[in-house]
Amino acid sequence: MYNPKSLKAEEFISHNEVLETLDYADKNKNNLELIDSIIEKAKLRKGLTHREASVLLACDIEEKNNEIFKLAEQIKKDFYGNRIVLFAPLYLSNYCVNGCLYCPYHAKNKDIPRKKMTQEQIRQEVIALQDMGHKRLALESGEDPVNNPIEYILESIETIYSIKHKNGAIRRINVNIAATSVENYKRLKEAEIGTYILFQETYHKESYERLHPTGPKHNYAYHTEAMDRAMQGGIDDVGLGVLFGLQMYRYEFAALLMHAEHLEAVYGVGPHTISVPRVRPAADIDPSSFNNEISDDIFAKIVACLRISVPYTGLIVSTRESQESRERVLHLGVSQISGGSKTSVGGYSDLVVEDESSEQFSINDTRTLDEIVRWLMELGYIPSFCTACYREGRTGDRFMSLCKSGQIQNCCHPNALMTLKEYLEDYASDQTKIIGEKLISEEIRKVPQDKVRRIAEENLIKISEGSRDFRF
Repeated sequence: MYNPKSLKAEEFISHNEVLETLDYADKNKNNLELIDSIIEKAKLRKGLTHREASVLLACDIEEKNNEIFKLAEQIKKDFYGNRIVLFAPLYLSNYCVNGCLYCPYHAKNKDIPRKKMTQEQIRQEVIALQDMGHKRLALESGEDPVNNPIEYILESIETIYSIKHKNGAIRRINVNIAATSVENYKRLKEAEIGTYILFQETYHKESYERLHPTGPKHNYAYHTEAMDRAMQGGIDDVGLGVLFGLQMYRYEFAALLMHAEHLEAVYGVGPHTISVPRVRPAADIDPSSFNNEISDDIFAKIVACLRISVPYTGLIVSTRESQESRERVLHLGVSQISGGSKTSVGGYSDLVVEDESSEQFSINDTRTLDEIVRWLMELGYIPSFCTACYREGRTGDRFMSLCKSGQIQNCCHPNALMTLKEYLEDYASDQTKIIGEKLISEEIRKVPQDKVRRIAEENLIKISEGSRDFRF
């Protein structure tokens, strides 16, 4: 029984509803009248249902697909302008008790070096990230109640926020750790995390249980209902995601949107972010063993359809993707990317020697943060290190109401420019700084409100004189 307001995983992600949705999409993928009506609805910027979006994803009419791509690009501009938020993952520990077949951290892998950072090692990692220019981190850790208890995560968060190195500071910590209890989510909220992120991996229950044969993650319902417990624990910014390649992509797409609809129906707040990783090689993991690999063209179509279906949601693409792939989907809806990433424990600092076999997955975009910042600006984007909404309490329904109305851009555009100015002053190469100063001088003129623009211009001057951390 499908019920988006239910708190039971198998009711708000109903297998039969997904199958009926896929059948409906197959029967209507060439229904021009219906496709046109769905595209017209999408133009209202209010989003689409999982069934409507699935029809567009299944559509193989080139002319209509071009309309979908064009609309996705326009909606991305309407909600997020030309800003791209930057972050980096920070791996605390790769100890894990789960048996996930697609992850090298699985408990039976005896070849991978197991590492858990001390608080001093975390400090060195954070200083290395600050010296790159990062202000926003995504905290990662394997699931191990002995080696990685919630107390270790909380202590690590406190350590990270406490480190002020030169002009560097981590201003927002998003957390990607295993599903846990309402009480532990309350503790994470009290620790002032940003977004709680948890990838479903696959919504197909039978596949999920096969891919997670052992460990606490085997429990499909407990994992799938984690976002409900996070919301109940006071975390109102949550991030969804699936690992494309594990199951048929159209199934995952429909179920992912059903999860977003469930959060809206029950809590009035959809996902703050959606991530779209694809299976990648890693130690002990061969992607060819999974038979649901998706092409770059399908990947681009998924991103475009997500953008028009949940226009208010940030879409994230990591360094799993190549420069070429990321450049393509930036135009179609992606609003956040990682840069200069390391996916091994201790990968950023000299304190912990990096062992390639300890990576969680291989990286396709290996450029430095400075190279990525320059690349974004050359493409006409504003690299943003902004964390203002989270720090000003614009989270959950407050953020969504501003974003859905379009008013969020009155804050975001000048905030992005001011954080970019900080980066240019403190970390950028000479070439990047030249390009960035020119971009800021052009973009500051586009701030619509005279008062806001005048304050932002004054703050930009103050930043060049040594002041930091201005925000609207």
